[in-house]
Amino acid sequence: MDWRNEAKKRAAVEAVKHVRDGFVVGLGSGSTAAFAIKEIGRAVQEKSIKVLGVPTSHQAFILAIECGIPITTLNEHPKLDLCIDGADEIDRELNLIKGRGGGAIMREKIVASAAEKLLIIADETKLTQRLGTNHPLPLEILPFAERVVSAKLGELGGTPILRERGDKSGPFITDNGNFILDLHLWPIENLSELDLKLRSIPGVIETGLFIGMADIAYVGTATGLKRMVGKRRSTIQSLNETL
Repeated sequence: MDWRNEAKKRAAVEAVKHVRDGFVVGLGSGSTAAFAIKEIGRAVQEKSIKVLGVPTSHQAFILAIECGIPITTLNEHPKLDLCIDGADEIDRELNLIKGRGGGAIMREKIVASAAEKLLIIADETKLTQRLGTNHPLPLEILPFAERVVSAKLGELGGTPILRERGDKSGPFITDNGNFILDLHLWPIENLSELDLKLRSIPGVIETGLFIGMADIAYVGTATGLKRMVGKRRSTIQSLNETL
């Protein structure tokens, strides 16, 4: 295991310490969140804690089943105790870009919004001064509106690229049957303003901007772990603590 995976695993192990017996937990998607799902599964099997999981994607659903985590839905539990997920970029105020590699942006945001606390886990390469510096911003869009949305995004000064499947056989399809446009643009100056503009375009279903949603981020480094704390859904207070 290389240092980045070791760092992700350390972050996941620390985040899962927040999980208590009887919790209903949102299970994030992606390679980093997978470490958390495996750790929760280990706790279920070895410590016999009772936990229910709400997966944010088909991938997370399959892994949770394999790890022995009982599954539930938002219909049964519209309020969650906790959600643990990864991120592609994290700024100092715990604003995020998510969805660079996966197709569960909308589900991830819905599950995160339903949770009492959102914990983010990552390695330190995900930290950035300004969102949009290292990665494009994913947008989940209706397939019917792809050309129209692309034209509108061009008018905003961005360069949208329709995401393709890994084998280049066609457009990438999200868990909800939609397309992903990866929007290349300048480092983002005003997150809320941009998010509002993007959401106002007919055909845009969800953006990969997660603004003011995260409570704590555990960030694995090459040699240890950092804990970043924010005030969720309001003016975020940045606080970095080295464990």
